[in-house]
Amino acid sequence: MRREESKVKYQTAAEQGPMVVSDVVATYMVPSATTHWPTSGELIASIVKGLAFKELTALQEGLGVSLDKLAGTLGIAKATLSRRKVQGRLDPEESDRVVRFARLMGKAVEVLESQDAARQWLNAPQKGLGGAVPLDYARTEVGAREVEALLTRIEHGVYA
Repeated sequence: MRREESKVKYQTAAEQGPMVVSDVVATYMVPSATTHWPTSGELIASIVKGLAFKELTALQEGLGVSLDKLAGTLGIAKATLSRRKVQGRLDPEESDRVVRFARLMGKAVEVLESQDAARQWLNAPQKGLGGAVPLDYARTEVGAREVEALLTRIEHGVYA
């Protein structure tokens, strides 16, 4: 089932309030029936160019974690984070990781049917991941795929 066909009612950008301040991250974290899904080419071009720093802050607000914690999870050192904030843009590798985590948040919202439930789930140890916290587990693409697989099993009622 494609996301736009999902029966889950997502909040619009206006209903979300100030959290939705970006394009790419918001598309993945809070999809709606009218969401314009970027093509793969558009998404790759955005990542290669480097996402705007506001995409990182949108992800941080959406996940409900501190910017320092998220930066550490994404593998961005404090000094680098400060430079990126001044530059206003992330590098391609950092951008790719931001999109990865936004994709996970969107999948968690889709499966768990609320942003609050998704935030709590992503920040709590999960038996299906051997007791690991999904945000920590998803530091690599392989880990992110495992988190997505667990969410898919939950979606289909097969948690174990």
